[in-house]
Amino acid sequence: MKTLTLAAVLTVGLMAGTAYAASPWTGGDDLPTNPLACDATPATPEAKPYDGGTPTNAPDRKGKEITVVDVPKLIGIGYFNATSKGIAEAAAEIGNMKATTDGPNKANIDEQITFIDNDITQGVDGILFAANDPVAIAPVLKKALSKGINVVGYDADATHDARQWFVNQAQFNGIAKALIDNMAKEAGEDAGVAIVTSTFTTPNQARWIAEMAAYAAKCHPKLQWLETVEAQEDNNLSFNQATTLINKYGDKLKGIFGMTSVATPASAEAVTQAGQCGKVAVVGLATPNAMKPYVQKDCVKSVVLWNPVDLGYAAAYVMRATADGTLKPGDTSVKAGKLGELKVINGSEILLGQPFVFTKENIGNFDF
Repeated sequence: MKTLTLAAVLTVGLMAGTAYAASPWTGGDDLPTNPLACDATPATPEAKPYDGGTPTNAPDRKGKEITVVDVPKLIGIGYFNATSKGIAEAAAEIGNMKATTDGPNKANIDEQITFIDNDITQGVDGILFAANDPVAIAPVLKKALSKGINVVGYDADATHDARQWFVNQAQFNGIAKALIDNMAKEAGEDAGVAIVTSTFTTPNQARWIAEMAAYAAKCHPKLQWLETVEAQEDNNLSFNQATTLINKYGDKLKGIFGMTSVATPASAEAVTQAGQCGKVAVVGLATPNAMKPYVQKDCVKSVVLWNPVDLGYAAAYVMRATADGTLKPGDTSVKAGKLGELKVINGSEILLGQPFVFTKENIGNFDF
């Protein structure tokens, strides 16, 4: 399999449309990209009309106790344990909202749809979700809206008309810039790099990868994109995929991006077991607890993320504000407890904040 530069990949993508989305090279989507400036100049959030969905004949829930179910991509991993913790903390603060988390034990869209359908049948007041597939999940979320149920997404979005609001942990182009800048710094401007992602249809990973390609083409055009592989947020599969990349590309491989909280530590473990620490950089998205052993041994130098506890916390406050009617289409911000005022961006998204880079110097200060 030949090597392409990221610039070439992007050019092909822009010209080829849907062919780019199906390409095994990137795992990105074919939506328009908006790469940030190469320096630290922040982007200005785009002002757009509200483009979310609307529940049908929703009852007056203002100030009343509501029952909310949280259906993440999967349960039992550190990342979604942390979002669930944040939702529970917010619900306890709010007082008039009961929130529980339940969902599939693997990132499977069919199982996630079944869970949500059952929750609709049980008559919950609100559904929080992190989508395994933005399109496939839409019909069941629209069904919830048609029953008057409030629907708020976080972490991974659905089609906009299938939910009311989406709590965006960080803008996709900001995550992309942090990942690419750190990889170029650690592995070199002309390094051969590969990606271990969830699936090519998982919306946030695909969007990050598309933005990474665009930002790299603009600011680090000599990076060589070797391959993107799927690992479905499975620990063993992620480890095996990273090991295969190491064996397949040998000295050409200078860096691995881990696009999920499972793929990043699994890739770090693969690099460790292959004796490639210091030779193959691992830069990715993961929780600090999962990465501490590798960061503290200098096998991994940077981990990019946000605070998933805060993400769940914010999602719960957005759900309460939506049910109360204090967050309405056209609003520019929403109050989120200890997080203060969060901005509304892109029509129907709530922005949690900028990505955070964990390093050896600061990772010991976090416990999730």
